[in-house]
Amino acid sequence: MRGTKVPGTWDIFCRVVDNFGDIGVCWRLARQLAGEQRGTVRLWVDDLAPLHALWREADPGRARQLVAGVEVHRWSAGFPAVQPAEVVIEAFGCGLPEDYVLAMVGCGRHPLWVVLEYLSAERWVPEHHGLPSPHPRWPIPRYFFFPGFVAGTGGVLCEADLAARRAAFGADERRRAWASLGFEPPVAGSTVVSMFAYDHAPLAGLLAAWEQGDEPVVVAVPQGKIVGSFFDYFDVGGVEPGHGFRRGSIEVRILPFVEQPRYDELLWSCDCNFVRGEDSFVRAQWAALPLVWHIYPQAERAHWHKLEAFLDLYCAGLPQPAAAAVRAMWRSWNSSDDPAVSIGAAWRGFQAHRATLAGHAQAWAARLAELGDMAGRLAQFCAERVKY
Repeated sequence: MRGTKVPGTWDIFCRVVDNFGDIGVCWRLARQLAGEQRGTVRLWVDDLAPLHALWREADPGRARQLVAGVEVHRWSAGFPAVQPAEVVIEAFGCGLPEDYVLAMVGCGRHPLWVVLEYLSAERWVPEHHGLPSPHPRWPIPRYFFFPGFVAGTGGVLCEADLAARRAAFGADERRRAWASLGFEPPVAGSTVVSMFAYDHAPLAGLLAAWEQGDEPVVVAVPQGKIVGSFFDYFDVGGVEPGHGFRRGSIEVRILPFVEQPRYDELLWSCDCNFVRGEDSFVRAQWAALPLVWHIYPQAERAHWHKLEAFLDLYCAGLPQPAAAAVRAMWRSWNSSDDPAVSIGAAWRGFQAHRATLAGHAQAWAARLAELGDMAGRLAQFCAERVKY
């Protein structure tokens, strides 16, 4: 961005919707804008408990605090009188406090209002990315910003040092990562998967396939709602994090809920990652390993359009049999009304192409990196529109 001044102050507004997805994205963005773009960043969030789970230094009991270079504020009723930032980010259509909008109107130089949209691979995204969105009441410049997987979109979040950290994560680092979670490294020859999914996933069928299969499977499950489904299937009582159980060919490891940096290490320690929503979905792609996405369900099955759009992009470079296996696995995991195959058969087909899928995952991560990081693209986008 030579010759272009990057905005110095940022306000990000976030409402917690699905517990971790929205705040996960906003927290990563806030840290990158503060650390890599040298901005002064305030993050306004209505529920600090999920942020504490993602980043332990965030105190859910404090209304205002400095965490990792970001000013974190609880967004509550009776919004305080503050000077609006140069750039105001409304994350995922959460709206802005009326008093804050009035303060924006009263500024001699109006802030830039950016509506950060959800990530999607749908074909219309590049056409809508960056379009102005005039406010119906106030003369404040407002624009749509769409993350995405192709040129002409905002890209996806990726810290500048992520690729180097991933490359440096070898056998010794894996041992230390497992030890920090309370476990020995899985035995050689095991298929190791991480499991982060919504609790309506067809888990029982997949567990049955793993349990009755010929290959040992180690399932790493961070503490959360879906842990109860494991307990129900195996008919075991509550198992504390750091402990596990075995039956048949499957070993289940119950993990503590891991913070964002440690979650990357968990992904890198596995052979395949089951992820959900948006934030973990992107991190699994950066892990450059095979993945299975559980998409956030939407009314009138709108999420199926997003799922199929991403599959079209992701499978484009795969041989037809491997692409068909990915589609079957993802569709079955997302509970299609008319699945082509059962989840167990889908998994066996998916695993049959594991070497091809592993190579493809690396190529896909390299392709994403060529698009550029979302935080940097957002900074450039705003720099070109903020009037100094």
